[in-house]
Amino acid sequence: MATPLSPQSGPSPSPLKTIAVVGLGTMGTGITEVLAKAGREVIGIDLSEAQTAKALAAVEAATARAVERGRLTEEERAGALGRVRTATDLAAAADADLVIEVAPESYEIKQQIFRALDGIVRPETILATGTNALSVTRLAADSARPERVLGLHFFNPAPAMKLVEVVSSVLTAPQAVAAVTDLAIELGKEPVAVGDRPGFVADGLLFGYLNQAAAMYEAKYASREDIDAAMRLGCGLPMGPLALLDLIGIDTARTVLEAMYAESRDRLHAPAPILKQLSEAGLTGRKSGRGFYTYEAPGSSTVVPDALTPAADGALAPGREVRSVGVAGSGTMASGIAEVFAKAGYDVVLAARSEEKAQAAKARIGTSLTRSVDRGRLTAEAAAQILERITPAGSYDAFAEVDLAVEAIAEDLEIKRQLFATLDKVCKPGAVLATTTSSLPVVACARATSRPQDVIGMHFFNPAPAMKLVEVVRTVLTADDVHATVREVCGRIRKHPVDCGDRAGFIVNALLFPYLNNAIKMVQEHYASLDDIDAAMKLGGGYPMGPFELLDVVGLDVSLAIEKVLHREFREPGLAPAPLLEHLVAAGCLGRKTGRGFREYARR
Repeated sequence: MATPLSPQSGPSPSPLKTIAVVGLGTMGTGITEVLAKAGREVIGIDLSEAQTAKALAAVEAATARAVERGRLTEEERAGALGRVRTATDLAAAADADLVIEVAPESYEIKQQIFRALDGIVRPETILATGTNALSVTRLAADSARPERVLGLHFFNPAPAMKLVEVVSSVLTAPQAVAAVTDLAIELGKEPVAVGDRPGFVADGLLFGYLNQAAAMYEAKYASREDIDAAMRLGCGLPMGPLALLDLIGIDTARTVLEAMYAESRDRLHAPAPILKQLSEAGLTGRKSGRGFYTYEAPGSSTVVPDALTPAADGALAPGREVRSVGVAGSGTMASGIAEVFAKAGYDVVLAARSEEKAQAAKARIGTSLTRSVDRGRLTAEAAAQILERITPAGSYDAFAEVDLAVEAIAEDLEIKRQLFATLDKVCKPGAVLATTTSSLPVVACARATSRPQDVIGMHFFNPAPAMKLVEVVRTVLTADDVHATVREVCGRIRKHPVDCGDRAGFIVNALLFPYLNNAIKMVQEHYASLDDIDAAMKLGGGYPMGPFELLDVVGLDVSLAIEKVLHREFREPGLAPAPLLEHLVAAGCLGRKTGRGFREYARR
């Protein structure tokens, strides 16, 4: 199992004073900068003289920016630059205490480097590979001193990213791990100890998710823009998966996935065919100027329009007029959605199974608006006007004149079908009927009515007033003007709509929950601890919450239900819920709401 690496008494000063970095691409250059700023003597080695010059210029530019921003003094910058020298021959590593190899992801290339270093460096020198896809054990076994070989996986950009995965093989000496761990801490990084398997923790979870996103796009289920927007806005991620693949390099992602699949034989890790097609066409992402998106120039981060870029006007059919909205339900989601519509100026009927429940839901909205007033986001007058637009009702008959009815009741198909049969009877002809389901088939709700063309999915995210995303889910029966109506309404309520078809999980849950399930499997297999996995995904992946923090917030019972729906629909063995999740749910450990899930929580 992975273990936290910070010794309780604090690290002893690292004996690794002179460090060679082999391979001066983006990662090697970033590692060189980190080491030099931390007072290490650095020998940057690359076969290409042009590359060594480019790397040196990049370190000079980065340290100059650090001076401008007040993060370094001129004296510190001069010292750091004075500690860096470059070479084009591995013989320059002869005096190094540690060699960090960050050459291309190829066994052949890396093995050549390690064999050559065996004849150059001192017997006690530690050899570290920066691989995230290849077997550290295989590289170590090929070395004359396997006990001195380990993995040291930095994340890009190395100067900014805090996570470093320290990878041991069964051959690695504990002293080598300890020395590298102490160094990582002195560099200001947060090291996590992991075993040798493709992708380790962070990339092992990240690349499966990226692969599924590529497959979703390849299947034309959703556009690249909508997939990326959904994961940014629905999960709070800094980048969407397809944009991230372009940044990482589509060829690199394919290599990592091939290695993961070779070990796991999980079809979720089998690289999506589009990754091979793009790689072999030379469309490897930002570095080539084109991947899933098109860029201003090779190496540029500026996306430019291409043939796949959606037209600004969207070319949608004219929508239906919506002046009043009915919201069915009395829970947190229903009251949040009613608040959103009322804030946008709509007259809202909030209907529940009883007048008392509807009044309680309106009172919850009043409390939410009061908080907004207290925080200075609304005036008291505006809050009163918003609340006045909401009419509570104890019967769905009150929906007789609404133009749009949105249900936000229990996630139970039979209950939803009964409600849609009722809405079919009480709502006027031409009213749009929407379900907020996150996992059930929208078409099943539509078929409970005599007007399936008027039914659509409108999946809000919790808390609805704060979350900007709405997944707009068309069935094969949904009319064009109904789709157009909901997109127009999303604009008016200041939400970002993304289009997708009617299949389990839609975009966000279909990509999020297999990632969460894989994290559970890592713990189940004793590969890594909860804390290490959460830290790895926050520090290495930019996730706002680690997977186990998120699972406990969402609820383990809710998570299990969604996993089951995904597994039932797609029939992928890799989507089967992890037994550990099923066991915790059976034991009543459902997360924060019960005081215990993957972690224990103080009772309120």
